[in-house]
Amino acid sequence: MKRTSYLTTCLCLVLALFTGCIREEEYDNSPRGNFEALWRIIDEQYCFLDYKQIDWDEVHDRYSGQIQDNMDGEALFEVLGNMLAELRDGHVNLYSAFNTARYWDWYLDYPRNFDEAIVENYLGRDYRIGGGAKYTILEDNIGYVYYGDFSAAIGDGNLDEMLSYLAICNGLIVDVRQNGGGNLTTAQKLASRFTDERVLTGYILHKTGPGHSDFSDPEPVYTDPSDGVRWQKDVVVLTNRHSYSATNDFVNSMRCFPRVTLMGDKTGGGSGLPFSSELPNGWSVRFSASPQLSAEMEQIEFGIDPDIKVDMDETDREQDAIIEAARRLLSGQAE
Repeated sequence: MKRTSYLTTCLCLVLALFTGCIREEEYDNSPRGNFEALWRIIDEQYCFLDYKQIDWDEVHDRYSGQIQDNMDGEALFEVLGNMLAELRDGHVNLYSAFNTARYWDWYLDYPRNFDEAIVENYLGRDYRIGGGAKYTILEDNIGYVYYGDFSAAIGDGNLDEMLSYLAICNGLIVDVRQNGGGNLTTAQKLASRFTDERVLTGYILHKTGPGHSDFSDPEPVYTDPSDGVRWQKDVVVLTNRHSYSATNDFVNSMRCFPRVTLMGDKTGGGSGLPFSSELPNGWSVRFSASPQLSAEMEQIEFGIDPDIKVDMDETDREQDAIIEAARRLLSGQAE
């Protein structure tokens, strides 16, 4: 997979952020110093403050009163973690030796629309494994691929073998529900097997200064076709709210291809490329630094809607309503 100006993109991101880094001598290693350092890092480098309409000055004033000179590390960590939760971003984390602050409401407040036990029933006992992909041929001659974690890499040889094996199928289901992301390269390597031409799939912006709206002009991002085996038939991509980060990027690319249908629930989002910085006390903070947009130059931070919305029936323990809807669509039996 080739991503246009990817190395340039990474270099620009690093240079832009390092020029705005918090110098250690500016803040002492005290509860107040660490609070102010974290607030300023987000104020100058986080990329969604304006888009999410967050009044970061008001957040500062509200949490500043909770900082005490004699508070211990755990109390300080709780206050800082709660302040970061105001960003409503699963890419934002605070790391200490004793805990990790995280924001999970981007999927916890929504239907799960996934049951691992039911998916295992569809895969059966003789499914194949190639890299991070599990795949089989269902009884109606529909191919089924489950990719649950893009941190699990997949090679070109794995993809060639998988798509050659599934070539006899009438259609293909690619299930990325519950895939919280991982390696962007892996996600795009898979996406490159579903297009025969170069396709504009989005844009990326970079922070150029400390202002909340200080961004570079949008740079186009393209998905190029793989040189290996490519899928030439209809495909349905299954998503839920736990389809996040690199998976959100995968879904954003896939929806640009003409033979692809998105089905299930809205993805969880997570379109900002993450970057890390450090507080005076050694705690590290990860945050979204570079926003990615759709091909229509729309924000996808809060998720991507499916073409066909389908929810699972929580009482059904035998069949997956979303998989069954995809099978009907690919078999020409959709209502």
